[in-house]
Amino acid sequence: MNKPELVAAIAEKTGMKKKDAEAMIDAFVDTVKEALKKGDKVALIGFGTFATRERAKRNGVNPRTGKKISIPAKTVPYFKVGKELKEAAK
Repeated sequence: MNKPELVAAIAEKTGMKKKDAEAMIDAFVDTVKEALKKGDKVALIGFGTFATRERAKRNGVNPRTGKKISIPAKTVPYFKVGKELKEAAK
């Protein structure tokens, strides 16, 4: 399911206009992004948790040249699936 399909499904289930459903989805995504930038996590009980993790510095290989390179440490977003969502997907 892509974003337009999600917008249509939410609009149908809630009786909202597609424009309003899309605005709601955009607001949700923006809010999660802002929280992750601050280092907060967003937990939706039964659905899952959006948070960030520190990825350690590591060594890699440039696939074009075969030369070894150093990949710096960085913070990356991740999503941990909630119990109810995990069970629903079975």
